[in-house]
Amino acid sequence: MLDYQQLLIKVKKWVREVGDLQLASLGNQQLIDTKSTQADLVTEVDKKSEEILINKIRKYYPEHSILAEEGGGSQEGSDYCWIIDPLDGTNNYAHGFPIFCISIALEQRGETVLGVVYVPTLEQLYWARRGEGAFLNGDRLQVAGQEELGRALLATGFPYDKDSDPQNNVDNFAQLITQVRGIRRSGSAAFDLSQVASGVYDGFWELKLKKWDLAAGALLVQEAGGKVLTFENEKGINIIAANQKMVKLLLAELNY
Repeated sequence: MLDYQQLLIKVKKWVREVGDLQLASLGNQQLIDTKSTQADLVTEVDKKSEEILINKIRKYYPEHSILAEEGGGSQEGSDYCWIIDPLDGTNNYAHGFPIFCISIALEQRGETVLGVVYVPTLEQLYWARRGEGAFLNGDRLQVAGQEELGRALLATGFPYDKDSDPQNNVDNFAQLITQVRGIRRSGSAAFDLSQVASGVYDGFWELKLKKWDLAAGALLVQEAGGKVLTFENEKGINIIAANQKMVKLLLAELNY
C-alpha cells in the first residue's frame, strides 16, 4: 500500500528540482530537435528533465511502470503507472516565452489517483489526490461557476499538424470566438487545465492531445469540482474541461 502523503512530498520536491534546472537554462542556447513536424520540438532540457524524474521514480518505486513523453519509460507489468510530461510547453520554452510546466500523474489500475503540475516561472505548484481535492500552493481550488458563454474566458490550443490536417481546431475557434468574452492560447495544456481548476479560465478544449498532456491537469479539474470529457481516437485525445453546465455548452458548439 502506497503512502500517498510521503509520495506527494517526494513529487513536489522532484518537480521543484526540475523547475530549477529549466529556469537556469531558460534563454540559453540548447540543442533543439524536431519530432513529428517543424513545430513539434524537443530540447536538451526536455530530455534532462525526463531523465531526472525517471531516475527518481526508479529509485523509490522501481516496480512501477512509466509512460513519458520523450520515451524514457516503460508501460507494462505494474498496477501503478507514472505519466510524465517533463516540459509541457517546449515551443514556448525554446522561444523564451515563460509559460511552461512539469506535469506528473500516477495511475492505479488505469485510474488517475494523483496529479502534480508545477509552473516554475510563476512558482505555482498544483496538486490533487483522488477524493481529497485540488490545491495551489496549499490553497484549495474550485472551478469557476460561469454558466454563460457570452461571459466566459476560455482556453484552447492547436495541434502540431495544423498545417497538414484539416482537423486542426480552427473551425472550433472560429465558431466560438465571436460568442465568448475571450479565448487564450498558452501553448501548454497542463497549464490551461490548471487555470480551469483554479477558476481563472471558465473552460478549456483541445484536440489530439496525448495522455501525458492531460492526465495530471484533468485530475486537478475534477478534484476542483469540474467535469472533464475526453474522446479518444487514432489521432489522439480530444478534451473539454469546465464546470458541468459550461461543458454542455461547449460540447454543443464543438466539432467533436
